[in-house]
Amino acid sequence: MKRRLIKYITILLFMLAALPATVMAQASLATNVDTLRTTAEIAIVEKASVLDSGNTAWMIVATILVMMMTVPGLALFYGGLVRQKNVLSIIMQCLFVTGVISILWVAFGYSWVFGASFMETDSALGAIIGGTEKIFLCGLTPDTLAAGNIPEILFALFQCMFAVITPALIIGAFAERIKFSGYVVFIILWSIIVYNPMAHWVWGGGWLQKIGAIDFAGGTVVHINAGISALVMAVMLGRRKGYRTIGHPFTPHNIPFVFIGTALLWLGWFGFNAGSGLAADGLATNAFLVTHLAACIAASVWTALEWILYKKPTIAGFCTGAIAGLVAITPAAGTVDVPGSFAIGGISALVCFFMVAYIKPKFKYDDSLDAFGVHGVGGIVGSVLTGIFATQAITGADGVQGALYGDWNQLGIQVIATGVSVVYSAVLTFILFFIVNKTIGLRASKEEESVGLDISQHGEFAYSEDE
Repeated sequence: MKRRLIKYITILLFMLAALPATVMAQASLATNVDTLRTTAEIAIVEKASVLDSGNTAWMIVATILVMMMTVPGLALFYGGLVRQKNVLSIIMQCLFVTGVISILWVAFGYSWVFGASFMETDSALGAIIGGTEKIFLCGLTPDTLAAGNIPEILFALFQCMFAVITPALIIGAFAERIKFSGYVVFIILWSIIVYNPMAHWVWGGGWLQKIGAIDFAGGTVVHINAGISALVMAVMLGRRKGYRTIGHPFTPHNIPFVFIGTALLWLGWFGFNAGSGLAADGLATNAFLVTHLAACIAASVWTALEWILYKKPTIAGFCTGAIAGLVAITPAAGTVDVPGSFAIGGISALVCFFMVAYIKPKFKYDDSLDAFGVHGVGGIVGSVLTGIFATQAITGADGVQGALYGDWNQLGIQVIATGVSVVYSAVLTFILFFIVNKTIGLRASKEEESVGLDISQHGEFAYSEDE
């Protein structure tokens, strides 16, 4: 009876998620199109009348690279870090979020983030939702152009990949102990209620963007948002069976998977960061350069710390350090130069290593794969340091600059944006956890956890018993 109830609730959730989009689509079609033209669309008509084939080609590649970060990149990275009996559960969670969140993004997520009809009419909903005029990509044709003179449908698809990977990052906090049915309901609600409003505030013309917050590719929207939610989930869900007595993360079952996943994430991050300028130009090249350098510095510092403190540098440590550097440089990639990337990479490695190696064991919370310690903390470090190291050498004579170059106001703005991200993510995740846990249930039973989520949740083995 309980399983049937869970099934019906899950189906109902999908229907409810699609219903508002369908209703708004009908309303949108019935409205005079001219009255819904946004400021951005007017600018598109006046300024971007000819498609730029170079920018378009680059953005298609960047979109592919960002999708690759989730599947197979994150799936292999996280999958290699868990125990053998749970690797398929990680892969399935990554696959599910890629498929379902893509559908919801096209249905209404893109319009909620980048639409403008609610803001233009001074609707109260404009504080958290942009508009409804672009649901199901209504009005977008192959000839509709966005910034960079690229098709707006390509921009929507590029942003879709960000909407996909953000909730996928949270998987690292509750790995090896969450029921798949609870995960499905939670991750859908989280994407709608937590991700979409935050993306609108920072990227879609919302209030954080208006006060001047810098987040070039997702420090607040992606990494702080997911990382803080990961911490809340890890604490509220409780430690894995056996974690209390062992006192440290379980041994990864496949380090080569971790290496392959890291390589794919590192490569994909070039699309993530360099693509966020929406053009194949000097800014994209600089973002590419500082992204790579920050990862190299962070990985080297992490490895040196392991070597000094534990006498043996590890592949898993190098990979974790590289990810920390990539996370931290993400909000700053469009505003900092080479010295700034060195500083951000080095500082992020030091802070994230301290969080993972000392703070987590001290407080004994089971952030399984360090989603908070790397993404949450790395995102906070990067977001704040953007307000210090941003330079007009990259942003231009009229561009933003950080405290190091005399603009302390920008640092204050970055602190505000960071704080808002932390509080919003924590509060909403706490509420969603409580609701889903009371209705569907989130924690796998002790028996399911013992046998492994691969067999208990999906009825499959990753490896043949003959092996």
